[in-house]
Formats: sequence, structure tokens, C-alpha cells
Amino acid sequence: MADFSQMYRDKLVSAADAAKVVKSGDWVDYGWSVGTTVAVDRELAKRMPELTDVKFRGGILTWTPEIFQIEHPEEHLTWNSWHMGGIERKAIAQGFSFYSPIRYSELPRYYADSSDPLDVAIFQVAPMDKHGFFNFGPNASHMTEVCKKARTIIVEVNENMPVCFGGFGEGIHISKVDMIVEGDNPSIAEMGSAAPTEVDQAVAEIIVKEIPDGACLQLGIGGMPNAVGMMIAQSDLKDLGVHTEMYVDAFVDIAKAGKITGARKNIDPGRQVYAFGAGTKKLYDYLDHNPECMSAPVSYTNDIRSISALDNFISINNTVDVDLYGQISAESSGIRQISGAGGQQDFVLGAYLSKGGKSIICCSSTFRTKSGELKSRIRPTLEPGSVVTDTRSNTHYLATEYGIVNLKGKTSWQKAEAIISVAHPLFRDELIAEAEKMHIWRKSNQR
Repeated sequence: MADFSQMYRDKLVSAADAAKVVKSGDWVDYGWSVGTTVAVDRELAKRMPELTDVKFRGGILTWTPEIFQIEHPEEHLTWNSWHMGGIERKAIAQGFSFYSPIRYSELPRYYADSSDPLDVAIFQVAPMDKHGFFNFGPNASHMTEVCKKARTIIVEVNENMPVCFGGFGEGIHISKVDMIVEGDNPSIAEMGSAAPTEVDQAVAEIIVKEIPDGACLQLGIGGMPNAVGMMIAQSDLKDLGVHTEMYVDAFVDIAKAGKITGARKNIDPGRQVYAFGAGTKKLYDYLDHNPECMSAPVSYTNDIRSISALDNFISINNTVDVDLYGQISAESSGIRQISGAGGQQDFVLGAYLSKGGKSIICCSSTFRTKSGELKSRIRPTLEPGSVVTDTRSNTHYLATEYGIVNLKGKTSWQKAEAIISVAHPLFRDELIAEAEKMHIWRKSNQR
């Protein structure tokens, strides 16, 4: 039997020595979300001024890496993000961050099949167990394929990283690791969400009425899905299941309220399945060594075949804008990149294929600009440059604080009428006038 302790000692290096592995021109994977490197990042930032054209990959950053904070980062690196957040949006404005458009479910296959090199992978893990395995924490996502692809693998041990059980794809064995760094054991970065607004609560109340007992849930990122989760926790619903891309705090609240049993799930009964998790300490403590929760690769969680196999699948996701054709833009406003495609399209498609399933896109009917002007999120057409996340043929339900409408299979004039019916009343006449110009309004339509 291999002596894993000796193997560990042989591979143990300082963060500074690990950082020396990175060379100009390299492709470097920095991990995912709360698994992003900390100690090696700090040392690599010291080296970056002497390097050029280092191409980093990562996503859903929950803190600003040190490499972002050097002078003129655009002269030394690019950050290529699989999914954008506020930190990365700022980096786009600085000229060194770029979004990599992809359906999140395809990410493992991209690493497996792409001819693009991967020179170094650096990421945080939980401490090695007695069998020689390092757990990825709440970041299974695509990390197994990252490790298969990388020429050099550097793990950064963090004693605070929760151990997240799965079944496959949730960790890496020491025999596959090239270097081990013992970091400073920082607390796992927290991703809080804003308190639900009155509008969030109004939309949530509408959506919760659409959820039957025994439903399997997927919640997206944002205040509105979080409000839905809070309301479910306070509801009379029972025997709910979880099969989601992102595990968020709301699921913990629902589970602790006794609403989640997974008893009616067609696959993975009794288990809450997720690709990655990010939230508050409450979430990390709940996931740690919890056999009820199943950390799995995103190619499984977001696979339309997995989603559609679960009866009464309810998918709840946000959008930035929606137009009168029923096109959903959940990732950009014009040419301004806000988020990413993520798995929204997979869940929109999969939920509709589920027996009794519903895909619900939700948003507030309006928003205010920085100058205080009230604007409608429901537009005649999307703002020029906006990316279509969900095509008009795929959008199922749309919910605002003014109601919920089923858009599936409706002709263009029916769809326009339904969408306008959940727009803010101040904008309805204007939207009707635009719909008439677009030839998607009948004189017999209700006003």
C-alpha cells in the first residue's frame, strides 16, 4: 500500500515555488468560484510584472485576485471567464477580462476535447483524507476534466474547505497531483445576496403557487430566486427535491424547514444534487460531510437528459430584459456583459421536457437607472447588442410582480399580448403601439 503521507511530504512546496511554474504565454486554470487559489495567487502577483501574455481561466469570482491588482494588468495577462460577476465586469472595463461564451454543461467536454493547451491548474482543496484524496469542496463543476487536461496540477490545501460528498468527480487523488501548497487557511469566501425587495416578494408569491408537492427545484442566482426559496421554506409544500446548477443559501433554509426529502425524485432519490455552491457560512457548514448533498460534475447536473428525467421539475431563473417576441437576455444589456449563459438554457429546455415540469423566467417589470429614471424590463425588442440567452421558441413561463404567463406555443400576437399583460401598467400602451408597428398585434387583442 502506498505511503500517502510520504508522497504528501515529497510534493509539498511553498506558494512562492509553486508560482515559479507559470511562464509567459501559459494557459493557467485558477479553479472555480470559492475554490480559486489564494496563496499561490498572492505569490504569482509578485511575479506577474516580469511575465507577459499569461492567459488565466476561471469564473464566479468571490474576491478580487491579487493578479488583478498589479499595475497595468492588461500588459501582462488576460482573464478569460466562464461566468461573469461584478469583479470580472470591472476587469472588462480595465481591458484585461473577457467572457468565454459556452453552455455551462459543455464545460467538461470542452476541456476534454479542445486543442487549446492547459499548462497549469491551481486551485484550493480540502485536506487530504486517509485514502489520499483531496476534495474539491463545493466546486466539482468541471474540475475533474481540468485535472485530466493540465500539464501541471497544484493543489492549495485549505482546512476550512468543506468536504462535499458526491459519488464521482468530487476530488483528485494525490498520485495525480504535482505540487501541494499549504495556504493560510482563509475562511471560505461568502457570497451574500441582497434582502428581497417588495417586488421580489410579490414575484415569489406568484411563483410558489406554481410549485406542487414533490417538485424538484432549481434556483438561479439573485434576489428573486432567493425570495422564492425563503417563501418555499415558509410554505406548506412537502417532499421537495433539489437538482440544481448552483447550491444557494435558500436551499439550506428549505431543507432545515423540513420541506426537502427528495423522496419523489426519479433519479438520485433522497439526495440534493448540485454542480457548485456559493453562499454564506451557513451553506458551507450544511454541505460539509453531508451525505444528503451530492456534488457532481456540471455535465451531469445540467444535462437536459438528467433534468427531464425528473418529474415536476421547476426551474426558476432571472433575466435582465425580455422583448415582445419572448426573447430572454439574461447575460448582457446591450454590449455590456453582466453575467453569462450558465445553465439557464439547459434548464429551460430540460424543465419543459420533464413530466409536469415548468421553466419560469422571472424579473421585476421595471428598473431605475442611475439618474432615477424608471425603465421597463419588457421591451419591444432587445437593446441592440444584447445577447439572446433563451430563444423565443424555448421560453416557457414569464413572471413579474403583475402575474405569470405561459408563452409556449403561442403565436406572435398571443405572445405579445401575454407579455404586455405582465408589464408595468405605465408602459403597456407604449408597448402595444410598438407591437402594432412590429405587426405582432391584432385589433381584437385586449388593451
